[in-house]
Amino acid sequence: MSGNPKTAILAAFVADSLALGVHWVYDTGVIAARHGRVNSLLRPELAPYHRGKEAGDLTHYGDQMLMLLRHVAANGAFDAQAFSSEWRAGMASYSGYMDQASRQTLAGLDRGVPALDAGSSSDDLSGAARLAPLLAVYATRPEALVQTAGLQARLTHNSPLVLASAEVLAKSCILALQGMAPVAALEQAAQESRDFTVPDLVRRGLAARGMDSQAAVKSFGQSCSTTSGLPGAVQIVARHGQDLATALVENVMAGGDSAARGMFVATLLGSMPGAVIPEEWLHGLRCRDEALALLERIELN
Repeated sequence: MSGNPKTAILAAFVADSLALGVHWVYDTGVIAARHGRVNSLLRPELAPYHRGKEAGDLTHYGDQMLMLLRHVAANGAFDAQAFSSEWRAGMASYSGYMDQASRQTLAGLDRGVPALDAGSSSDDLSGAARLAPLLAVYATRPEALVQTAGLQARLTHNSPLVLASAEVLAKSCILALQGMAPVAALEQAAQESRDFTVPDLVRRGLAARGMDSQAAVKSFGQSCSTTSGLPGAVQIVARHGQDLATALVENVMAGGDSAARGMFVATLLGSMPGAVIPEEWLHGLRCRDEALALLERIELN
């Protein structure tokens, strides 16, 4: 039995949207006091970063992931130069939150820096975690998936740590789609990494699988950086890997940059055979119809 790339892609969008309501709220007590257990899509009311967004919308991470899905649906492949131009045009008029990585990348492109060199030095996990749309065209081509996962990250996050994390996630998803358990997939992918730091971060996350996820994420750090986000995401996969919905709720309840962690977790767990996304979340996802149409377009090509 093999997994379904479509499920992995939709799960990544749902994970980002589920995180939107409390994204970048670091006090988990505040989250629990206001919302209890976050198991539905919410408007962002506790933090100022996503003003104007509604329940079912995406964070700026998810919006850029949607740009990537549009690109691969239109082209049937990933072209770094073309996507950089599309991303630049889209972000030039973007009304959502503009993070530092995007601002630095746009500044480099405006100075005439080549696309593959203009990416920021940011080590935020989001650059690696948004790769899900690439599964739509490269799920059966592992080498191409790994290569394009790194390229799409490099366009905005030209950090060795982010590039290595993208490769680990891509390899792990391929193995999960083939039926390998997610923990085993992460272990194998980390062992194959040429990076020295990322395998250690994966091992730290796996070693903490016995901890409550809120406590584990807090111990690693709730911030955007890969050094915090990657072991947190791995811990959630290791502890809740048999239940996608529970994993995503636990991720949100851990606070901080739950959107990037959630996209990583969802893409991997959504790749597992039999993965199920709650219908309530799918129906509440405001980009659902567009995403489904884009995925159908890819399947028809």
